Amino acid sequence: MQSQTFHIGGDGGISIAAEATGNADALPVLLAHGGGQTRHAWKRVTADLANAGFRAIAIDMRGHGDSEWSAEGAYETRDFASDLVAIASKIDRKPALVGASLGGLAGLIAEGHLAPGRFASLTLVDIAPRMETGGVMRVVGFMEEHVETGFSSPDEAAEVIARYMPHRRKRGAGKGLRRYLREKEDGRYYWHWDPAFIRNITLAKRSDPAHQERQFDALNDAASRLSLPLHIIRGGSSDLVSEDAVAQLLELAPHAEYTDIAEATHMVVGDANDAFSAVILDFLKRNHSAQGAVT
Repeated sequence: MQSQTFHIGGDGGISIAAEATGNADALPVLLAHGGGQTRHAWKRVTADLANAGFRAIAIDMRGHGDSEWSAEGAYETRDFASDLVAIASKIDRKPALVGASLGGLAGLIAEGHLAPGRFASLTLVDIAPRMETGGVMRVVGFMEEHVETGFSSPDEAAEVIARYMPHRRKRGAGKGLRRYLREKEDGRYYWHWDPAFIRNITLAKRSDPAHQERQFDALNDAASRLSLPLHIIRGGSSDLVSEDAVAQLLELAPHAEYTDIAEATHMVVGDANDAFSAVILDFLKRNHSAQGAVT
């Protein structure tokens, strides 16, 4: 099925790259990836959604992939959330939102605080207001490790990824990996996102110990305000979101549905794409008609 690539205005007019797959008249499903990823993380999911009658719209979050970098280094959760609200306002039908990790945090703030009622439903992929410190530091450490020095080749990047995700079958430096890298004039390959994104995260943790607790409180408050159909999907082997964290979220939003995908880590979509697509399609079909009107 053919896809259409285009740019759409995020908050403040920042240019956001997007790729739409499926019938233009179908219910739009907006897909927001995790930190350090791009819209290509959803490649197989977008095909599954389109084949099921939905219109999948995968975006590159600001500072990632082919989207514009923020000149001011505006990469707080609220900045990403504001982009989601701006994008949704430009779509002719209220979209269902699926957010993985960073995308899910942004979705919580977007629907819970910035624009309640903007989305038809919200799916949070291995994310909750309370995150495990060890899992967060592992992700941040991986992203920090080569942000300044880059890689001598895509093969070196593939080796680093294999060490980070030893549970997966090792993959070579194919076309998929190259989408996450940029070759610069020095001949080295760098991650396809703005280094200021990770620098801001680490700076906030080091200079403001209360920053994480304030974010937790804001996310908790946002979750408690949700009334739309809500789906929480956790990787059964996640080191970032515990079962206790999900239980806390379900106390705040008791109407939510919860799915645990046993064979997946925090990288649910990449670890168990078929299982993920099955549960998300089940949720969307029960809560929305792909072709019918969305209130």
